[in-house]
Amino acid sequence: MRQIFLDTETTGLSPESGDRLVEVGCVEMINRQLTGENKHFYVNPERPSHEEALKVHGLTEEFLADKPLFSAIADELMDYLAGAEIIIHNASFDVGFLNEELKRLGRPPFAQSVGSIKDSLLMAREMFPGKSNSLDALCKRLEVDNSNRTLHGALLDAGLLAEVYIRMTRGQDALLIDAGGSSDGELAIAAVDFATFTLSVIEPSADELAAHEVVLADLDKASGGKTIWRAREKTVA
Repeated sequence: MRQIFLDTETTGLSPESGDRLVEVGCVEMINRQLTGENKHFYVNPERPSHEEALKVHGLTEEFLADKPLFSAIADELMDYLAGAEIIIHNASFDVGFLNEELKRLGRPPFAQSVGSIKDSLLMAREMFPGKSNSLDALCKRLEVDNSNRTLHGALLDAGLLAEVYIRMTRGQDALLIDAGGSSDGELAIAAVDFATFTLSVIEPSADELAAHEVVLADLDKASGGKTIWRAREKTVA
């Protein structure tokens, strides 16, 4: 399974009001293994960031001035994401911005160009109801090192999300083996023929038997002669 962990940074909170993307970070994982085949783009939003947004990501208007427009990276980004399961923390926020950027280019909505979208925030709320489930809170709870996260960065946050997701889903892979000939795709536990195993029987030595009898005698004495094995010995006798 190919999964992409995606995060964005923006000029503000409202794409409908003209706020734009300033950064996109993507981290690829295939079959629960990080591949290192990641994507990272800074984007010129053609407008300044709101003060509060700037405090979050630190990407100034001057820094972004010579960066490509979204139109210049759209093909590379969407080709990279095509067909994959996209995992985003608070997906509605990032997807809302991506949809507005794609709409400006006359392209279909984001969800139509990828395999599926999974919101890790919703997953976290189900796992940890009533608790803070921000990315920082999850890193702390799941012991993911986020000490380098002084400012939000799309690629850094996507990488942290990948580690958080792996720990959130640890143990969910069923210990099952494909039945092979099943036409309905069901899984079955592999049969094991125990007759093929030879069990070794190790006989105790005379010293070990004597030591064992001493232990049994001590237990019998401590119980006032009420141990079950002694009672059974008398019955058999």
